[in-house]
Amino acid sequence: MRPRILPAGDQALTVEFGEAIDPALNARVLELDRKAAGLPGIVETIPTYRSLLVVYDPRIVGFAELGRTMIELSAGLTGEEATGTVWEVPVCYGGEHGVDLEATAATHAITPDELVRRHMAPTYRVYMIGFLPGFAYLGGLDPSIATPRRVSPRLRTPAGSISVGGIQALVASLAAPSGWHLLGRTPMRNFEPARDPAVLIRPGDGVRFRRIGEADFARLEREAEAGAIIAEAVA
Repeated sequence: MRPRILPAGDQALTVEFGEAIDPALNARVLELDRKAAGLPGIVETIPTYRSLLVVYDPRIVGFAELGRTMIELSAGLTGEEATGTVWEVPVCYGGEHGVDLEATAATHAITPDELVRRHMAPTYRVYMIGFLPGFAYLGGLDPSIATPRRVSPRLRTPAGSISVGGIQALVASLAAPSGWHLLGRTPMRNFEPARDPAVLIRPGDGVRFRRIGEADFARLEREAEAGAIIAEAVA
């Protein structure tokens, strides 16, 4: 399917592949992202669920020329998923770390432990990093625990929040406003500006969640503050 090329201001364009949250569509986005890297005039590329934003230097390449190049590159995309890293992320569910766990479980007429079980069961796909540095948007949430976002968003939620909103799951990296439901919190720091790479989990990677207790959370948080990478690459 031929993508749409849309202007995004005077120094960027969007390559839009579709409307759905779909692994094969997202794989095409990430494949084009890799192919576009290093092309003359491209300043930055930002992949999303279904499109690629391409920021360019208009002194080097114009909208029409770059648009044609993106169409040509898109014609050769396979839609096959590249093998990303699968990360195991520790999560302390409920209590002060997951203030919405019990209410979200009640919404679905299940116990909090059953909600946690269903939340931990999938290997999630990282579709994109967005909103703030290191915010990982995940697909693959069990539809039985999909939950509409809060009517009244909170003005501040903790860094490392593990939450759900609609059919999506999230690994938050920084403290921020949010209308998502907070199920738990991870001591992992997905965004650490002094680290190389600054963002650990990338689009196309996988995420699995592992339940930990409060004592383990406190210990791992101290290790993270000292610079340890808490998430474990398992595949």
